[in-house]
Amino acid sequence: MIQLPEQPAEGPVPTSADVARLAGVSRATVSYVLNNNAAVRISDPTRRRVRDAAAELGYVPHAAARSLRAGHSRMVLLPTGSFPSGPLHHRFLRELESGLRRLDYTVVQYGSLGLDADEAARAWAELRPAAVIVPGSVPLTPQGAAVLRRSGAKAVITLGPQPVAGAHALIMDQRRVGSCAVRHLLERGRRRIGVVMPAEPGLAPFAGPRLAGARQAAAGTARIEPLPLRNDEEAAAGLAARWRTLGLDAVFAHDDLHAMLLMRALQDAGIEVPGETAVVGADDLMLARLLRPRLSSVRMELDTEQPLADLVDRLVRHPGKEPERHDLLRARAVHRDSS
Repeated sequence: MIQLPEQPAEGPVPTSADVARLAGVSRATVSYVLNNNAAVRISDPTRRRVRDAAAELGYVPHAAARSLRAGHSRMVLLPTGSFPSGPLHHRFLRELESGLRRLDYTVVQYGSLGLDADEAARAWAELRPAAVIVPGSVPLTPQGAAVLRRSGAKAVITLGPQPVAGAHALIMDQRRVGSCAVRHLLERGRRRIGVVMPAEPGLAPFAGPRLAGARQAAAGTARIEPLPLRNDEEAAAGLAARWRTLGLDAVFAHDDLHAMLLMRALQDAGIEVPGETAVVGADDLMLARLLRPRLSSVRMELDTEQPLADLVDRLVRHPGKEPERHDLLRARAVHRDSS
């Protein structure tokens, strides 16, 4: 039998009563200070004394108990899935999380891979979040939105190409990206345009609308050819090897990474860029600007009237309203050497 080493005793868990005794204040004052309750006036020296006492004892408030007292949590749940890796989405998540922390929300990311839409909604609801922000790559149904609202979620918000009935919608209309890229190519006289469709299933909610936007921009003036492509060198080389049989004079890749992959394969196959084929990506990565030729791209930016965290906070504080829709995405083509 294996003898495990004896673990040192940690001692009793500190309570708010311990903090109150050490700071020389009431438990109510401890609660007001550590929960950032701005409705009660407490002097700065008292606040410092309470926080110093809590730090000395290693005390932190109990989130579940605080939620029970308040009748709701301060948790904002961000389900995770296959999310685009471009700078726009990183910037969006960074600003949203830092803004919510500033407003005293706890931001929790929840791994949802492997769950179907209804299972995921029930799993999120078990945590009793104040708000759930669901990216477009994670499925949410109207039934799931209803489950979340019945569990006490004050704001159910989707972030993606399409709204969901019963939920507020932050729309990033990906059709604008495809439309912007194709208009750029049309202005340069290209009329036979391939559109790279990434094989990764998590990108389908973004790739489909970008293809639709490309077709809308072409509108009978140009040929649009979808081009499925795995994100690996062998697949790109195979596409490049049959490129001339496709009769295309331009390509809009789903993003800069796919554009860089395909452009190098085209060059290796002896196809001149941009002379024989113009190439445009999306995301406007710094790395794409260092290529030769430098990669033309679609730059995406957020278009918001107020900080996103403030918008989420307003929806939480005023539940029960009709679902709101906010269009967030601006797109513009950046012309460089590849087109």
